[in-house]
Amino acid sequence: MSIIVLGTVALDSVKTPFGRRKELLGGSAAHFSMAARLFTKVNLIAIVGSDFPKRHIAFLRSKGLNLSSLIVDKGKTFRWEGEYKGDLNSALTLNTELGVLSVFKPQVSEEQRKIENIFLANVDPDIQEHLLRKMHSPELVGLDSMNYWINTKRKELIKLLKHIDIYVANDQEAKDLSGEHNLIKAAHRLCSFGPKMALIKKGEHGVLFYAKGGFIFSLPAYPVEKVIDPTGAGDTFAGGFMGYLAKKGRINSLRIKKALAYGTVAASFNVEDFGLYRTSKLAPGDLQRRLIKFKDCFSF
Repeated sequence: MSIIVLGTVALDSVKTPFGRRKELLGGSAAHFSMAARLFTKVNLIAIVGSDFPKRHIAFLRSKGLNLSSLIVDKGKTFRWEGEYKGDLNSALTLNTELGVLSVFKPQVSEEQRKIENIFLANVDPDIQEHLLRKMHSPELVGLDSMNYWINTKRKELIKLLKHIDIYVANDQEAKDLSGEHNLIKAAHRLCSFGPKMALIKKGEHGVLFYAKGGFIFSLPAYPVEKVIDPTGAGDTFAGGFMGYLAKKGRINSLRIKKALAYGTVAASFNVEDFGLYRTSKLAPGDLQRRLIKFKDCFSF
């Protein structure tokens, strides 16, 4: 089985208490792909500008990603600059340049339209909807968003959720969109918009999963001794989670639990260094060994 991920491929500039890095390869689709590739074939759908370094394209291709629908357009690549302070749970956005992302219309080949597993990573809901309309018969569709779209395109986002299987959000986003403070109530409300399942990321406090019918499952985060850069951790989590489900095909409660565990472990690697440095070097065995440690930490 293979998966399509739609999102951003960006140049990130990040400052944390452990240093500063300028114009790192990043973006929601790039971080997602580094984890998902460990389970299945990844088709990356995104746009970059003519200023995007060719070495980054070669790097992504070297990781086995299908880049046939990566558009290189005239103009500047999407850029994000942020800073983390204190407990590193959230970033202060210092600057955002949309560049060619502002005119992005996703393109997919006829063969890619047949792919059944789709993840709509964080990007404008109109762009997400544009891609979803092109797909022939999706079986599993996940969607991520952010507060900016919740605040500025709430109507479009809620309309899109009617066609989604799994809605992925962090705890604050879940509260903002649902209007509920309690996360269980928030998840229930989110599912009332259309998704069969809601996955709420809680950063260092783990993840909460809720499905229609009342199935609830929660996992803590993997204990990481030194968090260097959390950028992309949520996208990496989604990559591990969706990648595992795409590999397995039919979904059941046990596979959901294992997918959540793999996503949690993948995200724990992401935060240990800047950008894609750690996740780009991972092999499936690395995830498996850390998963065993994860089980040991929390079994009793």
